[in-house]
Amino acid sequence: MASDFRLKESLPQLTDRIVQSYTYDNRIHHLGHCPLPKYEVVIQIIEDLKELIYPGFRRREGLHIGNVAYHVGNLVDTLHDKLTTQIARALLHADRVRGEPSDCQEPNDYEAKGQAIAIAFLERIPHLRAVLATDVEAAFEGDPSVTNRDEIIFCFPGLEAVTVYRVAHELAKFKVPFIPRMMTEWAHKQTGIDIHPGAKIDQHFFIDHGTGVVIGETCEIGRYVRIYQGVTLGALSFATDGDGQLVRGQKRHPTIEDRVIIYANATILGGRTVIGRESVIGSSVWITSSVAPATTVVLEKPRLKIRGGHQSDSIETDFQI
Repeated sequence: MASDFRLKESLPQLTDRIVQSYTYDNRIHHLGHCPLPKYEVVIQIIEDLKELIYPGFRRREGLHIGNVAYHVGNLVDTLHDKLTTQIARALLHADRVRGEPSDCQEPNDYEAKGQAIAIAFLERIPHLRAVLATDVEAAFEGDPSVTNRDEIIFCFPGLEAVTVYRVAHELAKFKVPFIPRMMTEWAHKQTGIDIHPGAKIDQHFFIDHGTGVVIGETCEIGRYVRIYQGVTLGALSFATDGDGQLVRGQKRHPTIEDRVIIYANATILGGRTVIGRESVIGSSVWITSSVAPATTVVLEKPRLKIRGGHQSDSIETDFQI
């Protein structure tokens, strides 16, 4: 069917109507203001940081102790520039959104503050590497299918998500707006694992398989914790003020103490919910109150019924983990 060029003549009017919509609803546009942090650059920062954290496993081949210093120096210099610019943009935009007084008055002030945060963050890379080494070890100790640690670094989505989370969490501790969430949401899209950068997760942490895991903003997780796919550590409800607006900044998500194992599809909700150390939470359970230390929580005697073929009787089996 041939195109009707008369229809195309209506496009300028359509353009005008779209532009007019910007004037009466400004909640979802960003016009006439400062540059925003760029997603493409934030992703580049993540990839550069992974190159620093796991040298030789990512983009650059042929690294050895004789040439790695040059490679690292180049990365650090590049990261300094990218982080400085993107953090400055994020700080400036956050101040404009809040409309509150700021200690930064001029664009150069934001650039200087961004640079100070960038350098302080880069100083944390050795610490991040030490913590992530324990996460690799947790995966190696927790998965009998793994024959070596390199396989974990190359292949495991759980480690990928935790790596990005730990980077984002460090930036969040410096009160960098926007960028930490951009990082963890990118990791969420890549891995199916949703970890809020505000969550507090101690070392030696392992997510096995990973798809569908959700860890909320105010969640606190101790050492030597292992969780499986589909686990939700979420909020039970959202408090509101007298005007019905959400109350922010309260603890809404559970606390998981040391050496807890949480199996697939378990749901644990609530800011007052504490899972005591060395407890085991079985698959598909729903928990909204605290569990004492060294407790096992499982579904009680689910029934499996098979019909057709040569088996017509109900089969009852104990839930096993």
